[in-house]
Amino acid sequence: MEKVAIFVDIQNIYYTVRSAYGKNFDYNKFWARATTGRDVVKAVCYAIDKGDIKQREFQTILRAIGFEVKLKPFIQRSDGSAKGDWDVGIALDAIEYAEQADTIVLVTGDGDFDLLANKIRTQHGKTVEVYGVPQYTAASLINEASAFIHIDNALLLN
Repeated sequence: MEKVAIFVDIQNIYYTVRSAYGKNFDYNKFWARATTGRDVVKAVCYAIDKGDIKQREFQTILRAIGFEVKLKPFIQRSDGSAKGDWDVGIALDAIEYAEQADTIVLVTGDGDFDLLANKIRTQHGKTVEVYGVPQYTAASLINEASAFIHIDNALLLN
């Protein structure tokens, strides 16, 4: 059976899906699509922890689906901007699990992951599937992916 490792950039997906469709991403539908006929070796969602109840309920749902949830604290800078970036953590985990998986699934539109996709494909010989909102996914990431799967109405909450 094909082995898969899944890495979800929650902040990126939340904002791109909301901007494009005015809806929310359906993690249950995504899980069904990404894991059918596959053995999941790792599945992680990366998020920023603002500590509110609704967010904690969402994290509980993700865990029930089968995801590990990794959190970083929300940091508000004195100039009003916010910090909360998981790019390095996602990259490290994807490289680590590339040895155990046949396919790495990246759920993000962030072009910073184009180098990661390239490395996993070329140096590790693995398939890299990228799920993203077409108009908000960097062309460089799409080009480095083995397959680009559009996040569209089929993967949204109704």
